[in-house]
This record gives sequence, C-alpha cells and structure tokens, in this order.
Amino acid sequence: MSILLSPLNIKNVTLKNRIIVSPMCQYSAEDGFANDWHLVHLGGRAVGGAALIIQEATAVSPEGRISAGDLGIWSDAHVPFLQRINEFIVKNGAVPGVQLAHAGRKASFDVPWKGSKQITEKDGGWQTVAPSAIAFNENDEKPGELSKEGIEKVIADFKSATLRTVAAGYQVIEIHAAHGYLFHQFLSPLSNLRTDEYGGSFENRIRLLMEVVEVIQEVWPAENPLFVRLSATDWVPGGWSTEETVQLSAILKDKGIDLIDCSSGGNIISQQIPLSPGYQVQFAEAVKKGTGILTGAVGLITDARQAEDILQEGKADLIFLARELLRDPYFPIHAAAELNDEIKWPEQYERAKPRKKA
Repeated sequence: MSILLSPLNIKNVTLKNRIIVSPMCQYSAEDGFANDWHLVHLGGRAVGGAALIIQEATAVSPEGRISAGDLGIWSDAHVPFLQRINEFIVKNGAVPGVQLAHAGRKASFDVPWKGSKQITEKDGGWQTVAPSAIAFNENDEKPGELSKEGIEKVIADFKSATLRTVAAGYQVIEIHAAHGYLFHQFLSPLSNLRTDEYGGSFENRIRLLMEVVEVIQEVWPAENPLFVRLSATDWVPGGWSTEETVQLSAILKDKGIDLIDCSSGGNIISQQIPLSPGYQVQFAEAVKKGTGILTGAVGLITDARQAEDILQEGKADLIFLARELLRDPYFPIHAAAELNDEIKWPEQYERAKPRKKA
C-alpha cells in the first residue's frame, strides 16, 4: 500500500489516508453563517475520499473576518448548521476539522472576485486591529494597535470559539498563525514593533499565540488533535524566519500541539516567493527533522506521485491540498488509480468503479 493512502492515528482520531483538505475561504457566508454552499463544498470533499476536511478560516469575532463573507463561530447561533455539515462529513467517512482565525490588519477586505480591496468603515467595513499600527498595503487605513484589553478580548474570543467548536462536533482544531493574519503579525518583527511584553524578543513575539494555545487547551478535549498553521518565512530579509519557525515548533510540541501545517508568506506585501512545484515542502521537512513533530506539506502539490514521494522521503506526514481539491474533489479516488492502490468508494458510486485488469 502507498503511504498516501495508508491510515494515520493522531490521538483519538484515525485518518484513513494522508490527504487533507486544506482550509480554503469560500467568501460565501452572511453574518458568519454557513449555508448550503458550505455543506456541498465540504461534504463533497468527504464523499471524494479525503481523510480530514478542515473548514476555512473561521473567525472568532466579527472584526476578525477577512471579509464579510467569512464563516464565523462567535455566536451560538452559528453552531447548528456547522453541526449539520460535520454530521454529513462523519457519515461519509471523513474527520471534520476547523481552522480558527483572526485576520488582524488583513481584515475588512472585499471578496476576491470584487478585487480584494480594503473596505473602509464609511463603506461598510470595520476598524481593523494589529500588534502595531502598520497597514498591510501602504494605501490601506492603518489598523488600531491592540491594547492590553484588546489582547485579552482576542484570547477570550478564541476560548469561547473553542467551546462552540466542541458543540459543533469538530474533531480537529487548527490555529491559524500564518499568511499574515493576526498571530503571524505578532510573530514577525516587521509587523510587530511593540515595546511591551508582546513585542521585541522572540519570546515576547510568540507570547500571544502561546497564551491562546493555553486557553484553547483548557476547554478542548485533550484526546482531540490540535494543529497550528505557521508561515515558515516572510520571504523578506529581517522578517520571520525558518529558524524561528523550527524554534517555535519545538516549543509548541512541548506544549502539546500535535502537528505543524507548514506554509509561508502572506505578511509583507514586498515578499518575493520563488513559486515551483512543492516549493513549501522544504519547510515541513525542516520542522519535522528539527523537532520530531508531525508536519503537513502544502503548496503546489498537484499529483499523487508527487505527494507519495514527499511521504516516502520522510519530508512530511500529511499532504494538505487546496486548489487541486477545488479542481478535483475526487483526487483521492484518482490517486488510488495512479498509485495502483485501493480506496473505498462511496457505496452510491460503486457501480462506476473501474474493474482491475487481470
């Protein structure tokens, strides 16, 4: 059997294969509420055979949304439809997960198909917050620098969101600390110019993330996996680095985090990213070899053989697919054929399964 289609146990969760639906914003919610689009989108990937379906960046507060179309989990009223989606995912043999997020200074933007421009308060947007009053784009309005009270609210919002996550039936949480959103903004010395206990030294810049991990663990079942997504580099000199990512990952492992989802970039507009197939796998490999923690690889992984080679070479433990699963929700089924392996088909689709050649 291929590694890609072999199971993996993480705490009390058994993943039937190593193919993970990476969180992908759909920008299709209203007031944070999920709807039939999310049911079909997420449920379809479960039918397609992925092991773990991680719901898009889901805001812990209204001001934490990237856009007005983001999913939210700041209200108990959000829970029932999310529960319905998760029940469908489980019924179809996959594990439901959620990425809890706060966009920080990258909040209050329009949806991509309308240009992804910042929406000001006078045009229906909202005041953004960040570690320091530095805008992401030079033409954006500056975010408000988070006060101590504001930081305490962020921490409390993540704890409350976790309680709702449990109620909604998620089995995995991923904390979004990548792509230039709030926690990444605190991690990077280019976006965090604070002089208090949340800025300056490495220990101070990771403080907020560590405090949020702690309060999540207070209410998240200890037997359930907890992941963190990190941008391993800012791709800018003087920014957050791969070495710091490895250092932080070791600390997170000691604190009980189960896996680091290794991405990169998104925090500094002048970043220069050398795109190529599998260009971010190096970060999953560096974290895995430097700390021994489980890692997920992501980034221009588009075919089964490529994914299998990453696992065979010990560079990562899971393969997170995003755009490829938008193009092909049945990637796991097609991967089995490409690797001459077996995968369980949905019973409703069994009659379409090709017969093996003698």
